[in-house]
Amino acid sequence: MVQTTEHLYIVRDRQILSGEPIVKGTRISVRAIVETWPMGISPEEIPALLN
Repeated sequence: MVQTTEHLYIVRDRQILSGEPIVKGTRISVRAIVETWPMGISPEEIPALLN
């Protein structure tokens, strides 16, 4: 079951990454974005690195 959050594009689904917050419609976790962005990786490059 998908749970919405206060953020439009962030959801939780217990069947995806054990309910960790993800970008809606993907399996990309918010944590992965937060961890890769400071390394100088652009937002457009992040999905390719995580797949």
